[in-house]
Amino acid sequence: MPKDENFLKANNARHLWHPMAHPADSQKNPPTIVTGGQGVTITDVDGHTVVDAVGGLWNVNLGYSCQPVKDAIAAQLDRLPYYSIFRGTSNDCVIELAEELKDFFAPDGLTRAFYTSGGSDSVETALRLARQYHKVRGEAARVKFLSLKKGYHGTHFGGASVNGNANFRTAYEPLLAGCHHIPAPYTYRNPFNETDPAKLAQLCLQALEDEIAFQGAGTIAAMIMEPILGAGGVIPPHESFMPGVAEICRRNGILLIADEVITAFGRTGAWSGSRLWGVQPDFMCTAKAITNGYFPFGAVMIAEHVAETFEKDETGRAAIGHGYTYSGHPVGAAAALACLAETKRLDVAANAKARGAELFAGVQALMAEHDIIGDVRGGHGLMIAMELVSDRATKAAPDKALPGKVQKVAYESGAMVRVSGPNIIMSPPLVLTSADVQTILGALDAGFRSL
Repeated sequence: MPKDENFLKANNARHLWHPMAHPADSQKNPPTIVTGGQGVTITDVDGHTVVDAVGGLWNVNLGYSCQPVKDAIAAQLDRLPYYSIFRGTSNDCVIELAEELKDFFAPDGLTRAFYTSGGSDSVETALRLARQYHKVRGEAARVKFLSLKKGYHGTHFGGASVNGNANFRTAYEPLLAGCHHIPAPYTYRNPFNETDPAKLAQLCLQALEDEIAFQGAGTIAAMIMEPILGAGGVIPPHESFMPGVAEICRRNGILLIADEVITAFGRTGAWSGSRLWGVQPDFMCTAKAITNGYFPFGAVMIAEHVAETFEKDETGRAAIGHGYTYSGHPVGAAAALACLAETKRLDVAANAKARGAELFAGVQALMAEHDIIGDVRGGHGLMIAMELVSDRATKAAPDKALPGKVQKVAYESGAMVRVSGPNIIMSPPLVLTSADVQTILGALDAGFRSL
């Protein structure tokens, strides 16, 4: 039986450390204790129910009541709760899932799957396989990685090394050598002081060209990027940017890794972020929504030409010395199969596009009402951010406590939103309704009016 609320409150953050938080701060300001979820809402230990505009952590696309996924997990636990898929064994669920994923990602040119336990694992896998691909081809000098400033790629040493935010790097340095960053197409703040998205995209592409020339194309294994930067503050590039990156990478023999841990499976209003921009990457990192957050699972999708290079190798260099105990976990694979079927049946990409347009228009209206909002970003599905400032003219950052104050009142008024630095970020479930959108906007308005 669950412990009572008095026990939970008394022991909140006393004996556990929370990710992405100072342990002392968690003890001083105890986290919200979520005890229930239904539809697109969550309920805390005090019985307060709100719309979850965070979507768990970008991952609960189908909400908290997706019975087919729950049923699939329960049935698989009864039938085969675990078995390894290391060399020599497999299970039926991972075979079936690989076929479904191949069909789902066919427009992206991706035909093979390597299973992982989550997003950071998927990034680590893609980075490793990218280096190995070049070794198989006899270009062992290609070991470096390029990425975007403001980009987020998880928390393993490889992912932290290509991350473009010092908050996820400094405490753990020195990191992986040979990782280099170029400016992100962040229209609101960039080193070029360029506010035109198309012009900024070209400046960033030129910076990529310059970095490749400086490093030497023959030393670079891959470029990794999010189609829309998520944790860095929801930064959508101009439509020319990712196609430009892909062309530069192809011309220089550099692999393109699309980190779609957030953007795959409909969040952008397209079935993948790469597809949104008309790009076919060499690798795609997925996780999060692949099981709706109900089970830790991920998959790296691999392009046909990369797969052929490995599969036709006769040197032995293509033997994969990488994997996880829970790669291809049968319960996770069963959850993913059910989740993928429900994701397609509900056409959540179309709903994300429609509800995202409503939410984006709403936050633009809030910006007209509240001077503390310096910038709003979104316009592609259900991933939206508001950047708070103390002065719009100078774009000076607000008092560090202000975003948290907005979040607190918004929560009391009916919506959970996420604070990341000066940004308030929203990534709600893709089954959101128009009424839910209005609840979120009303709660945010209350938060801003409280300042």
